[in-house]
Amino acid sequence: MRRALLPIIAFVLGFVGLTAAAVFTLMPERTEVAASSVGGPFTLVDQDGKAVTEANFAGATHLVFFGFTHCPDICPTTLQQISDVLAALGPKAKAMKVAFITVDPERDTPASLKAYLSSFDPRITGLTGSPAQVAAAVKAYRAYSRKVPGRDGDYTMEHTALVYVMDGKNRFLGALNLMRPADETAAELAKRI
Repeated sequence: MRRALLPIIAFVLGFVGLTAAAVFTLMPERTEVAASSVGGPFTLVDQDGKAVTEANFAGATHLVFFGFTHCPDICPTTLQQISDVLAALGPKAKAMKVAFITVDPERDTPASLKAYLSSFDPRITGLTGSPAQVAAAVKAYRAYSRKVPGRDGDYTMEHTALVYVMDGKNRFLGALNLMRPADETAAELAKRI
């Protein structure tokens, strides 16, 4: 029993540590992280099978979140929180878009992303691609992802759990704070729209 708990505890501690490090690194108050050093060009495929680049998100403030459809709790919770914030923004969020970039291109096909995202706000676009394309997007956003083997050939993915706020020119503005009520987060985000 203890042997079975040790890998789970190690995973959770590692994930919490990585998330804390990522939050500390990407906090908007830090001047060492230049806006131009987070984000960049990518070419992926959306949940409808269409090629998408960062240019598809230019023109308005938008959000970027890395995750995967087999994520047990962080990803669906975050996507619901984003959906709640968009709803709380009301008409101010009319032009907003959200990129949900998978870190698991082996399992996350356009069809699986489309089915998964049907439970969330329709402004959330699922993006996938080849492992190399996804890795390039992860690197461009200074994010982190790693495949973690599990039982019987199964696996999970460790990944950055931040929601990036990008401006209309695809420049990094900061990380969205979802650890408060949706209306408070929406009020903060409205200042950046």
